[in-house]
Amino acid sequence: MISIKSVSHSYSNALRISFKDWEINNGDQWLLLGESGSGKTTLLHILTGILKPEEGEVNMDGTSVYSLSSRALDQFRGRNIGIIFQRPHLIKSLTIKENLLLAQSFAKLPENPERINEVLHSLGIIEKKDAYPNELSQGQLQRVSIARAVINKPALLIADEPTSSLDDKNAIAVLNLLVEQSGLNQATLIVATHDKRVKDAFTNTYEL
Repeated sequence: MISIKSVSHSYSNALRISFKDWEINNGDQWLLLGESGSGKTTLLHILTGILKPEEGEVNMDGTSVYSLSSRALDQFRGRNIGIIFQRPHLIKSLTIKENLLLAQSFAKLPENPERINEVLHSLGIIEKKDAYPNELSQGQLQRVSIARAVINKPALLIADEPTSSLDDKNAIAVLNLLVEQSGLNQATLIVATHDKRVKDAFTNTYEL
């Protein structure tokens, strides 16, 4: 489903990072583990089409990601990759439903309110669809972030440090949500973290 081969990248300070080849099958659940500064963010950006590597190739379902034009890549990412950031990136002047409609629009998909209701219901926040982001708790906002990531039924779901600021109880709850949502949406899951508490939840580990 996804493969990276001979990928490496360097920055202006001449630091060069080379990544091991990686083969990811449909429906796999992976932990991308590494300390701060090890290259996790760089690899995430390469995987998601945000950063073109200096060398190497990224393929997803037969598509060579970096052979696409910028416009085609944006559309491909919107339809095939869901990203959950450490902090919610929501438009504060829009309701939760409107934020999710916008995510459908960015991917050039038709508006689908029924899909929005389905996802919000599965995350236990259907009653918040007409609320604004500043009216939600941090836990509810995190669930909205997951909703936005899965709304277009992406093939790949990526969570960037989702547990770093959470206590043990909430970290486990978020992990369970991610695993549950990846299963419901038949998505491959990659969780990037330096939080070793989550290591036991995954059988597949790519370590930097």
